[in-house]
Amino acid sequence: MPGKSHGPSVKDPDQYEALRDEGMSKEKAARISNASDNEGRSEVGRRGGEAEDYEDRTKDELLDRARELDIEGRSKMSKDELIDALRNH
Repeated sequence: MPGKSHGPSVKDPDQYEALRDEGMSKEKAARISNASDNEGRSEVGRRGGEAEDYEDRTKDELLDRARELDIEGRSKMSKDELIDALRNH
């Protein structure tokens, strides 16, 4: 959104906000928007990700990913809570 300050680490704030609106984590949105600023959006889009949707993963797979990201309280979370935590970490 115009007027929001994301600091110097976000190079393309418009794209960052659009990605956050789509449900991406702050870290992933910043990484993509910065890569787009450096390489061009079409190049980054062509490269694209091939990870499966969180909804298509098992709870154990989600727990493994949450462990990698050191999300606290993950062992007591339901599958839906894990998905939410992964998207918003």
